[in-house]
Amino acid sequence: MASSLLSSPKPSSFSSANPTSTPRPRAQTLSPFRAAAPRFSYGLAAANPSASRRCYHRAFARPVRASMAQPRRPEYVPNRIDDPNYVRVFDTTLRDGEQSPGATMTSAEKLVVARQLARLGVDIIEAGFPASSPDDLDAVRSIAIEVGNTPVGEDGHVPVICGLSRCNKRDIDAAWEAVRHARRPRIHTFIATSEIHMQHKLRKTPEQVVAIAKEMVAYARSLGCPDVEFSPEDAGRSNREFLYHILEEVIKAGATTLNIPDTVGYTLPYEFGKLIADIKANTPGIENAIISTHCQNDLGLATANTLAGAHAGARQLEVTINGIGERAGNASLEEVVMAIKCRRELLGGLYTGINTQHITMSSKMVQEHSGLHVQPHKAIVGANAFAHESGIHQDGMLKYKGTYEIISPDDIGLTRANEFGIVLGKLSGRHAVRSKLVELGYEITDKEFEDFFKRYKEVAEKKKRVTDEDIEALLSDEIFQPKVFWSLADVQATCGTLGLSTATVKLIGPDGEEKIACAVGTGPVDAAYKAVDDIIQIPTVLREYSMTSVTEGIDAIATTRVVVTGDVSDSKHALTGRSFSRAFSGSGASLDIVVSSVRAYLSALNKMSSFVGAIKASSEVSESQRVQTTE
Repeated sequence: MASSLLSSPKPSSFSSANPTSTPRPRAQTLSPFRAAAPRFSYGLAAANPSASRRCYHRAFARPVRASMAQPRRPEYVPNRIDDPNYVRVFDTTLRDGEQSPGATMTSAEKLVVARQLARLGVDIIEAGFPASSPDDLDAVRSIAIEVGNTPVGEDGHVPVICGLSRCNKRDIDAAWEAVRHARRPRIHTFIATSEIHMQHKLRKTPEQVVAIAKEMVAYARSLGCPDVEFSPEDAGRSNREFLYHILEEVIKAGATTLNIPDTVGYTLPYEFGKLIADIKANTPGIENAIISTHCQNDLGLATANTLAGAHAGARQLEVTINGIGERAGNASLEEVVMAIKCRRELLGGLYTGINTQHITMSSKMVQEHSGLHVQPHKAIVGANAFAHESGIHQDGMLKYKGTYEIISPDDIGLTRANEFGIVLGKLSGRHAVRSKLVELGYEITDKEFEDFFKRYKEVAEKKKRVTDEDIEALLSDEIFQPKVFWSLADVQATCGTLGLSTATVKLIGPDGEEKIACAVGTGPVDAAYKAVDDIIQIPTVLREYSMTSVTEGIDAIATTRVVVTGDVSDSKHALTGRSFSRAFSGSGASLDIVVSSVRAYLSALNKMSSFVGAIKASSEVSESQRVQTTE
């Protein structure tokens, strides 16, 4: 039934040719987009030279580039936006982004990132998939309680806190339990709608899928949740008429946002823009819901597709910091937001509520907590994004920055110039170092600063000059770390061609007790890791190991990243529902490569210990509740 229904261009069950159905108007509504579509496909500016010149001159007018005044964020109403030009930013870094291999974050790390996302100004934070594990439910609940009730910024913004669920009552119950504590809770539920998914994954007919979607959206609303988002998974490959029908039914059931995912990153920008326009034109009741986009990056088109969707009428865009996510990742928040800000006039006056000054810090934080570092040439936040090495480019930059920079580094909170003329070294005091941290955009507590200052002094004694990059590497290693179960006291290694590589490691345990172990390995790092394993006794497999130097020179700080796996499979994948073994990443920094390596390894093991501890605690609570209920 599913195959016959969806293989035809106009299935009889939902076709306007069916005498029992009411024809849906198409041509009048779609013609404006059809006229504009080629302009988007081949470059908006090319079709309107005068608009292009106006945008160009505004973008490069002194004293700023790519900056425009924008209205205030409209008041949040789940199923409507009073300003038609406002675009909601839905960040799924903590859900889809965390599904990247090795990107697992602890509950504490998720809370820290969620706070930063609120400061960034995202409208909706998809905090996780609560049904996947007790730890994820606790993390989403913590975010809902704290971040979901704390106003931030000058406008007192409080983000919506969202939890993902499949279309079943167990998942929806878990999502509601997690997000109900927020001032603005949302449940996001989904089910596949493409023929290939319904036939091979769900093994259900289209009629069954529609019935499940309607029932589960209505169930989510019945729990008291006023804001329910529905996603037809793999919408990019779904039959259009069937898509219009299921969206119409979930709107009737109470859905306030309709998310249209290009789940496998299959569509091209023109196709995806037309899909959004078609849904807007042909779905009865669409005026009572917000259309959203969720674009994967399998063909490298996630940002382009997202912008095409916004241009065609979508008013919520689902993105992640640094574009992290499953497989090739998602649409990148910083790319989408800065494209809208830079080319607002050619996108019909669209704007977001994002405070772009927090983009750089958000990117760094997600890199450190996820362990997924961006490539140097990554747009907006890559190390080379504002670097100019070509002589021609440097000449132009010296004469006028607008010649080669369409975005000012200041627009995204990136400050590289030494504004106060401070050069740090071993004689620098607390005030100078603290001023440098403020200049670089870091806000840390007094306790965190004292811990950092000790590490800074250790490095400054060995380096003539401590650079901005050194500062950031040390901050990442000292501040952006998981809860400490085991910490490094000392490590001594010997290696070379004259004998076996050996290492002696002293660790401080959770109870403050010092433990020492010695080991022999194929190299100093292997020996040190074996000594750590002898002490901690956690079965692990090292999946990835990489090291980079922070700056040039023989005295550069080394940063190490590792990914480990263990016997931890208490989580379920959001899309497949299958249990999987989590991977845990860790990072470390030091002038000594062995010390850097051990710090990174301990960081990953501490993440794993934290996760295992959370699972154990949740299991004990559940067992206690079960016993009390029985009694």
